[in-house]
Amino acid sequence: MALEIITKEDLEDFRIKLLEDIRSIIGNKAPETGKLLKSYQVKNLLKISSGTLQNLRVNGTLPFSKVGGIIYYKYDDIAKILNGKG
Repeated sequence: MALEIITKEDLEDFRIKLLEDIRSIIGNKAPETGKLLKSYQVKNLLKISSGTLQNLRVNGTLPFSKVGGIIYYKYDDIAKILNGKG
């Protein structure tokens, strides 16, 4: 097995290349859509009951996502309702 000597300059070049790669990956990342809230958090924010929250889901007033049996709501959608724009 041959030994290879690595210089500080080699390490610096590697670091710069690695940082460029990381920046390009992060730069291509889709923007976050906002914080997700669970049902109990939405009920507390809107001061509504479970039944009212279900009605908002059923009639399409409040968009939601269901993952593994847990329903999530985007904070931005809740803010629209709170501001009267929903």
